[in-house]
Amino acid sequence: MPLAKIQFAPGVNKEGTEYTADSGWFDSDKIRFRQGRPEKIGGWQKYSQNHFLGVCRSIHDWASLETIKYIGLGTNLKFYVNEGNVFNDVTPIRATTTNGITFAATDGSSVITATDSNHGCVVNDFVTISGAVSLGGLITATVLNQEYQIASVPTASTYTIVAKDAAGDAVVANSSDTGNGGSGVDGAYQINTGLNAVVQGSGWGANAWGSGGFGSATSIASGGQLRLYSQDNFGEDLLFNPRGGGIYYWDESSGTSARAVNVTALGGASDAPVVALQVMVSDIDQHVIAFGTNPIGSSNIDPLFVRFSDQENVADWTPRATNTAGGVRINSGSQIIGAVQARQEILIFTDASIHSMRFSGAPFTFQFQTLSTDVSMISPKAAVNARGSVYFMDKGNFYVYNGSVQPLPCSVKDHVYSNLNADQEFKIFAAENNAFSEVTWFYPIGTGNTEITNYVTFNYAENLWSVGTLDRGAWADASTRTKPLASTVFDGNTDQNYLYNHEVGHDDDGQAITAFVESGDLEIGDGERFMMLNRIIPDFSFSGETGDASMDLTVKGSNYPLETPSTLATATVTNNTQASDIRARARHTVIRVESSGVGYGWRLGGLRFDMRQDGRR
Repeated sequence: MPLAKIQFAPGVNKEGTEYTADSGWFDSDKIRFRQGRPEKIGGWQKYSQNHFLGVCRSIHDWASLETIKYIGLGTNLKFYVNEGNVFNDVTPIRATTTNGITFAATDGSSVITATDSNHGCVVNDFVTISGAVSLGGLITATVLNQEYQIASVPTASTYTIVAKDAAGDAVVANSSDTGNGGSGVDGAYQINTGLNAVVQGSGWGANAWGSGGFGSATSIASGGQLRLYSQDNFGEDLLFNPRGGGIYYWDESSGTSARAVNVTALGGASDAPVVALQVMVSDIDQHVIAFGTNPIGSSNIDPLFVRFSDQENVADWTPRATNTAGGVRINSGSQIIGAVQARQEILIFTDASIHSMRFSGAPFTFQFQTLSTDVSMISPKAAVNARGSVYFMDKGNFYVYNGSVQPLPCSVKDHVYSNLNADQEFKIFAAENNAFSEVTWFYPIGTGNTEITNYVTFNYAENLWSVGTLDRGAWADASTRTKPLASTVFDGNTDQNYLYNHEVGHDDDGQAITAFVESGDLEIGDGERFMMLNRIIPDFSFSGETGDASMDLTVKGSNYPLETPSTLATATVTNNTQASDIRARARHTVIRVESSGVGYGWRLGGLRFDMRQDGRR
């Protein structure tokens, strides 16, 4: 019988059923489309064998004037500046206590109760204790004088820690531990840690879209909501802001052993914001901009207020006739969701509108213009600037801004929005992979406090979509590096998280990546006749370690569109395979191409089938 070449439509189309995706691709995982052809995505390797604490949802890379490369990482527990292979803890100090901490231990327990009036801690905070003496038994000065993570907060004046030795193993008190640590115990408290979950409630700080509006309920402090950091470099130094918290400054010249400090504590600080939802440095004019911040004279956040510092001055925020500091309140919505740097302007997304902020010079410094009043962003990090266009995800569609706001025709929209976890939508983030002209949105699915497990990718050069699964917390298409960076999203309290280089090799840090693409239904005569497949002529190109490279071609079949397809035949394809003899018979046929080997990638060319019309036996 003559061979028939099947021309599969490029991209994944899940807007209908497998039957309506006839001669196209219906499902995928770890697959991208390049020049219309599906191929396995690149692999990833650990950037460093060192791990960090917490779930990282913010990555920023930059370089010093001496071309030293740095990476800022904000997790729900810590803030790090990476240099080389080391993650340096630069988490700011919130408060200090001098000669004011006492301890109480219980025989047979490793739990130590610390008393410190108005300590201001929440569970999982970190405190560094110094100046303590032995409690008299096994709880020695060496055990006490180190950094601890707070286990519980019984009262506003007490908290508990779990005693440990230098190796981190628990130390159990004995009956001799009756002392209180002495009279000269100091404590340095790091800024409150944040949550690894979105808290549903009302007020700007609790609900992802400001349910109820600002002022309708008591807002939750930054330590009681999903920890999302924004960060940007100010020259060779770094600015960062935990959403709903203060703005902090890390001075590169002080080295990675120095902690960041609040901008209100900088020399020459004048009316610097005490709280903000996001911080950014404008790339043209070097103003520091705080979005959703406190007005001058108030310590309360106004979630629609935008303030900017004097030009090239991180400390001076007082508007004067002799400087360019100032502020503007956005006139629609209840809070600023996020902002992103576009081409010669900044896009500001409130929960009800999109606005342009453009540098104009004296006398107003910035001009503000409303761009749209019917779309916004689903989360603070759901937009990314890719080659001059801003791609973003709203609550019900995907959009692009390149001078005007336009919806993106999407062939997987219903699949994404019907599965994503709306309760945890603030975890969603957008990422660019410039080398492959891709924008990807990572999102959680299911219900409850689920973590990011899925992604949807748009190839903006070819207008094609693909879907899959991958657990990532943040991504940076690192401008100072050759490969993108991404972080894992294991539970942030005790587990170890890592940073990865992506598009490296073909494997998951040395382990196999399972990648597949599956077609919609193929049929003869609109499914009126049965189809017999006797042979497949494969066409693949393999890369990497091709000696053991192989692909599995699976043929599934069903007799009716609503019938679950069953596996009819499977063929393994290698570099040496010229043809695969199979026997498959059905009205509707699905082709699945899959690999799960180590060390190689692949790209699908054309597939030819020996097929003929057949009848029911």
